[in-house]
Amino acid sequence: QVLLVESGGGLVQAGGSLRLSCAASGRTDSSYAMGWFRQAPGKERELITAISRIGTSTYYADSVKGRFTISRDNAKNTVYLQMNSLKPEDTAVYYCAAGLRTLLALTPYQYDYWGQGTQVTVSS
Repeated sequence: QVLLVESGGGLVQAGGSLRLSCAASGRTDSSYAMGWFRQAPGKERELITAISRIGTSTYYADSVKGRFTISRDNAKNTVYLQMNSLKPEDTAVYYCAAGLRTLLALTPYQYDYWGQGTQVTVSS
């Protein structure tokens, strides 16, 4: 079992920055494919970025490309999401997720563990 805990969400003005963290605990003897999803009110949960087990490959949705950066520190069992140039449309609950079965997970079905989410609100 893996427990994921997100932190770093909050309220920020448009154009500002936030850094989210996702700390993993429990079964962390192996590294996992990690991803960040977000879900805005009335919308489906969407994958915005993912990183491979050892961090050599990444994926970004077009909506965040060039503004968000995913990174990981396997020694600390933590994944980060640096969010710059935030827009009101980035407002959502952000979730991190871990996948055991693939090197880089690009669909929700490839993720096995989920965090509880952290709210990010961007004011205009």
